[in-house]
Amino acid sequence: MPLKASEESSRVIELLDRLVSFPTVSSDGNLELINYVASRLREATIPFEMFPHPNGDRSSLFARVGPPGPGGVVLSGHTDVVPVRGQEWTKHPFSLTREGKRLFGRGTADMKGFVACALEALIDAAQTRLTAPLYLALSYDEEIGCVGVRPMLDFLGGLGLDPRWVLIGEPTGMRIASGHKGKTAARATCCGFSAHSALAPTGLNAIHLASDFLSDIRALQTELAETGPHDPDYDVPYSTVHAGMISGGTALNIVPDSCTLDFEIRNVAEDDPKALFEQLFRSADSITRRVRQRFPGAGIQLEIINEYPGLNEMRCADIDRTLPAGLSAEKIKVAFGTEGGLFAATLRAPVFVCGPGHMAQGHKPDEYIETDQLQACSQMLAQITAQLQA
Repeated sequence: MPLKASEESSRVIELLDRLVSFPTVSSDGNLELINYVASRLREATIPFEMFPHPNGDRSSLFARVGPPGPGGVVLSGHTDVVPVRGQEWTKHPFSLTREGKRLFGRGTADMKGFVACALEALIDAAQTRLTAPLYLALSYDEEIGCVGVRPMLDFLGGLGLDPRWVLIGEPTGMRIASGHKGKTAARATCCGFSAHSALAPTGLNAIHLASDFLSDIRALQTELAETGPHDPDYDVPYSTVHAGMISGGTALNIVPDSCTLDFEIRNVAEDDPKALFEQLFRSADSITRRVRQRFPGAGIQLEIINEYPGLNEMRCADIDRTLPAGLSAEKIKVAFGTEGGLFAATLRAPVFVCGPGHMAQGHKPDEYIETDQLQACSQMLAQITAQLQA
């Protein structure tokens, strides 16, 4: 007998309460949460595989309900959360607090609300007869560059997994998102020569080198905004180049010989991030050549720290036939990145982003999700499970 919506919501909220209680900040690992999920899967006799990090404090997990074979659906979520340090919370961040329809706690929106719904859906599906598999993929370290999902995807790619489609449960207010930009995170290490500041022209100021490179970054951003490819489905419809951190110098009276500048590229599908990075590489090389004759060994070195591909499922001609009935409304694209591009590249299956809550509430103090969103997600996942029984 199907549960009433209120009963479904109550069970999911109980799961969410447990998930929030694990302080899975990316830097601290997620193993306690994964072990809890594993215990729930064992109780339901659901097989799973874990993919631990070598340091032993974090792991991804992949589980399956139903027969092996093609045509199933993958439910994917990350279990790590961003830090709370430095934020002014009025509630305990790692204890679920309910006020009316709002449930407060770190990760409620991004994205333990979906993980709770997906885990409950998988456990419920284990009590049914599926004709195609339902999978659950949980990762670690998504918040620091989609790191933890990669070993799991390497394994799944080797299995020849052939799902009908993949659902990434990031918060979209339960709207279907079919795209997001790719991201390349990089560092410019600027090397100069020290001198006393009273004799500053006899040295080479590494901060000045970084400033010259930053000017080229800003020039590239202007070029992209004015003449680069545009995708009107995004709030910012063009690729962006953003400098986020700069560090250099030890004292005011010393010409600094070292400075680092961290920057990122977020590209629309029509832009090649490697070509954009190469353009900045040429800029750094040009700056280096101007100073090397006087200061051998000086210059700017670029390195890519992390990167993940974008997602662009708008190109699929049969999107509406791929999605379950009732989820074929107008699609959106989201500003934030997800693991979706990695899933699409590895599994060669359509990938969509849809989950409860709103990213506007994520990463903030007093993060919250509304119970109506959890209920809508549970109903969507029940609908997906029902289709896998046909």
